[in-house]
This record gives sequence, structure tokens and C-alpha cells, in this order.
Amino acid sequence: MTPTVDAGGPATDIRRADPTGGEPDPRASAQTTRIHSVEGVEVGPRRRVRSARLDDRFNVLGAAAAGIAVAVLLFGWFTPLSGGVGWVLVAFVAFLGFYALLVSLSSDWQEVKDRVMAVLLTSAGVILFGSLVFVVAFTITRGQEALPHLNFFTQSMELAGPLDGLDLGGIAHAILGTLMQITMALIVTVPLGIVTALFLNEVGGPFARFVRTISDAMTALPSIVAGLFVYSAIIVLITHQRSGFAASMAITVMMLPIVIRASDIVLRLVPGNLREAAYALGSTRWRTVWHVVLPTARPGLATAVILGTARGIGETSPVLLTSGVTAVVNLNPFEGPMISLPLQVFDFVKSPEPTMIARGFGAAAVLLLLVLALFYIARVIGGRGPGQLSRRQQLRVVAASARDHQRITVRSARGRAAGPPESSSPLASPPAASSPSASAQKETSS
Repeated sequence: MTPTVDAGGPATDIRRADPTGGEPDPRASAQTTRIHSVEGVEVGPRRRVRSARLDDRFNVLGAAAAGIAVAVLLFGWFTPLSGGVGWVLVAFVAFLGFYALLVSLSSDWQEVKDRVMAVLLTSAGVILFGSLVFVVAFTITRGQEALPHLNFFTQSMELAGPLDGLDLGGIAHAILGTLMQITMALIVTVPLGIVTALFLNEVGGPFARFVRTISDAMTALPSIVAGLFVYSAIIVLITHQRSGFAASMAITVMMLPIVIRASDIVLRLVPGNLREAAYALGSTRWRTVWHVVLPTARPGLATAVILGTARGIGETSPVLLTSGVTAVVNLNPFEGPMISLPLQVFDFVKSPEPTMIARGFGAAAVLLLLVLALFYIARVIGGRGPGQLSRRQQLRVVAASARDHQRITVRSARGRAAGPPESSSPLASPPAASSPSASAQKETSS
């Protein structure tokens, strides 16, 4: 049985042909493969990179079992080594080797590389996701003693001491302080960061290169340096006291380079033909930025704000230098100390009392939930790209289209009922004087 190839198109079928030269066997149609050609050059069948066959799953399971067995033999029988990270590393390396060997038995070298790389990327994602789940689960588990108490969210530590139980005192003052500080920081950071990114992309020039260099250098700025800068510039010279405003300015210094850098990268990804199309229609530069560039980059800009918020809401050292520590609720950010959740966690866990440590882990769990809530809100605001409508917006568009269709139908029906005017009738005959035959008859009679 020899395969016959029809090279008449970009993608042709290979079927098993009869050795006598007859028609292809129809029973072999299930074994048909596809060959893709570019300008008549056959490049072979398409490799399956994303999908996984049944033998691929068996290869993964067999390689995992072999890797675990090798690690057990090395650490249990052959060498008196202790387990832990070394055991996991040896098992993973052995798993990769066995998996590459099993895939090579039925595939070419290119597919072996594809499968091994897919396993490496999948393993990295599983490790990162597992680490996140471990941190969240550990924090919530350690703080489960304090979280069920309602007073933990509604009271402050004004009347509670280190020896009091969990039924007295809470972190209401720290939650309010965190929300007020991060809100003031976002009010300054979001417009300033996005406008700076627009300046770097839409205006450019030597000064723009200097600003980009400074913002990139500030990305690696230690948080303690930002706290010292705000302490020297605002507290020592202007306010002469720690306050929530000073803490928000320190958080702004940490958030601003992150927002600028991420927004700069997002605005670079906006296709240039969108700007050219707007200019071709007569739009100005800033009208193009407002109606074309910013709506197109809205999901990416929301991600930039999320990254900046995640950096600023968890800062401890600049807040420790600028906000101060207090156990009461302070709603005035310009006067008196105002504590935040990260600083409250630090203040709780340094105590040797078990109840204070439980409060610390409970405050850390609340901080994690608060960050997740802010991320969700930002994703809802900027998660849809240009042209993507929500369910409610789609229903509004359908309803508007139905109303337009009904209005047009009613107008058409009224027009047909009234009838066309005589002067505008396309079937009206032309005047007799304009007819050539009538003119000839008049000349003959005369």
C-alpha cells in the first residue's frame, strides 16, 4: 500500500491507494491525514501542540511514577540523604527525562521539544498557583480564631489590651486607615501616571527619554527610601507630625513608577493604524487620544492600576515612618496618626500573646480579601475591550434596533397607503409634444 499525494491545493488528502492502481480504498478514509503546502512545497502534517492525546496522558503518568521511584531509590536506599527540596528537585528532573524518552518513542524531535516545553510551562503555572493558594490558605487558617467575631470588624483596639480575649477589640481603625490612604494615593497616582505615559508615547522627544529613564530607575526604589524622603520633605518641613496624608504620599511614591511603566507598555501596544485612521478623518491629536487610544488601552490601563495598587497597599516600612501607630479611629488624614492594615499586622504579630498573633493573622486575611476585592472592581471597570458590550448593553442595543425597525415599518406602511404623487410617478408618460412621431405627423399634415 503506497500513499498517493494530490498537490493541487494548499491542503490535500493522503489516502491509501490500491496497489493495482485502482481507486482509493473508501474503508481507509478514517486514516486520512492532511498535508499543508506553501507554494507547492510540502511541509508535512500539522503538529498538535496544544491538544493532548490519550498516549500523552499515559506518558505523563508513567514519567511521573518513574521520577518518584528514582527519587525514592536515591534518597531512601542508595544514599542516606534527607528529603525536602532536594527530593522534589530530583524527582522533577527525572520526570522530565523519562517523559522526553517516552515521547521520543512515537514522535519526532520537534514534537519532543514541544511537549517538554509545554510540561515546563505547565509546571511553572502550577507552582505559582499552588504558592498563592498556600499563602492564602495558611493566612486564613491561622486567622480563623479572630475572623468569626463580628467585633473584629466593627471595633478598634482603643479599649482592648494584649491580655483581652478575641471578643473585645478589632481592626476597624486599620481598615478605615488603609482605605483612606490608598484612595488618596490613587487620586494622585492614576491621573499623573496615565498622563505621564501618554506624554512618553504621544509627544516623545529628549525630555521624554529622560522621564522614562527616571521612572524606570524609581521602579527599583527601596520602600524605606521613599518613606525617608516623605518624612524629610513633608513631616519635618511642613506638617511636623505623622499623618495619613504623609503615608499616602509615601505610597504614591511607590505606586507611581509602577503605573507609569505598565501604562507606557500598554499604550505602545495600541496599533498605529488606529491613530492614522483617526487623523485621516480629520481628528486632532488629543481627540484621537481621548476617543481612540484610551478606549483601546483601557483593559491594560486597568491592569497597570491593579499592579500599582498591589504594590502600595501592602507597604509597611514607609507607612511606619510617616503614619504612626494608633489604636483609635482617626478620620482626619491631615492631623494625628492613622494606622493601616500592614502596619497593624506588624504591630500584632510582634506581641508574644496568642490572641494578638491571632488578631495579626486575621488582619492579614482581611488585607488579602481587600486586595482581591479591589482587583475585582478594577477588572469590572476596565476588563472589557473596545466594542465588547455587557449583557445589559447588548439588550439595550437589541431593543433600540427593534424600535427603529418598527418605526421604519410604520412609515413605509403609511407611505404605501397614501400612494405616490402624480408628479413624481415614474410610470407617467412623457408629453405628446416631445414625441418624435407626433412631430413628424404634424409636418406631414401641414
